[in-house]
Amino acid sequence: MFWKNKKIYFYSLAIIGVFAVFGLGIWVGGERVVCKVCAPEQVDFSLFWEAWNTLGQKYIRNGELNTQNMIYGAISGMVRSLEDPYTEFFNPQDTKTFVNDTSGRFEGVGMEVGLKNNQLQVVAPLEGTPADQAGIRAGDKILKIDSAVTTDMTVEKAISLIRGQKGTEVTLLIMRNGWSAPKEFKIVRALIEVPSTKWKIIDYSGIENSQGEVAYIKISQFSDMASGDFSRVAFSVLNGPAKKIILDLRNNPGGYLDAAQQISEWFLSKGQTIVIEDFNNKQERTDFKARNNGSLLPYPAVVLINQGSASASEILAAALRDNRGVKLVGETSFGKGSVQELASLTGGSALKITIADWLTPKEARITGVGLEPDVKVELTEEDYQNDKDPQLDKALEILKALQ
Repeated sequence: MFWKNKKIYFYSLAIIGVFAVFGLGIWVGGERVVCKVCAPEQVDFSLFWEAWNTLGQKYIRNGELNTQNMIYGAISGMVRSLEDPYTEFFNPQDTKTFVNDTSGRFEGVGMEVGLKNNQLQVVAPLEGTPADQAGIRAGDKILKIDSAVTTDMTVEKAISLIRGQKGTEVTLLIMRNGWSAPKEFKIVRALIEVPSTKWKIIDYSGIENSQGEVAYIKISQFSDMASGDFSRVAFSVLNGPAKKIILDLRNNPGGYLDAAQQISEWFLSKGQTIVIEDFNNKQERTDFKARNNGSLLPYPAVVLINQGSASASEILAAALRDNRGVKLVGETSFGKGSVQELASLTGGSALKITIADWLTPKEARITGVGLEPDVKVELTEEDYQNDKDPQLDKALEILKALQ
């Protein structure tokens, strides 16, 4: 998930209601219904109304037809035809749920899901949530949700099935790279309240030590609280014994651009580019630059990433790598570098629309590619079972050699 800024929730999209548009088209065009706002391409809506009327006349239970749901379905189908997994239509309930999710507090299992290569999969489980505790990992492919097969399932549908009242159970059929057969995970839903940022002082062996030289900072998500949370951590680091920083962005599925931008500014010099917003020639590109010299600029740093690092995480990691040569350690990131805007529609519905792509400061595209780590370190099944973290160990090794 990636949002241009948190103010988008209050932006409105001035539109004409579905019935008004179609009605006007019929009144103007008779048999041929033409979309007047689609120039230079003219769109004939006659087929739509022919199908609509045929359903009303011939469907066996036409008295049970819910015209509002049919309209929602028609819009959803139109949006899905774009084949962009990040552009979605939300009915009023979906819109309310989505807005609540980005506040960092909701009921469910605590994981971000998305489509990759047309397969529903886990982007990242959030730390300490039921999904994380059950052993769900970034990159897991979701084959079934309870009895529902996920083939051709939309992300919004999957979320609606996984989400539920705390205390209830959901069963996920998961396939993981390296497995010979899928496995079931039974997860009890809970109230999810995920702190955006945690930190501690550690020594070069990775052990928490108040006299250590390394500030280990874990950012779990770029929620609307992330910037403020990170500022408090940064002041603690500046007033503490730490001389170097490890920034852990593993299993961070992203969030708001302004949060990622504000956190990036702690590490960069004034005028350095954080990210480039590319509108595919629809308008001029926008460069987001650091506005001041960051207080954490003098601290040598290493960034941890994995396949659960997506969107805003990739922006922050790339900004530090391209501007300061900060090493990225771990695994290739998810590859979600597009920006969405939430456009409010009549009646409480909304469209989440991809409006631009993000480019790194060196103008590399992220979507579908991800960030390759400078030092690749994979976690094995044995590492998970024995609670080992060779990625963190490698980051500490690199930091120890830096002055």
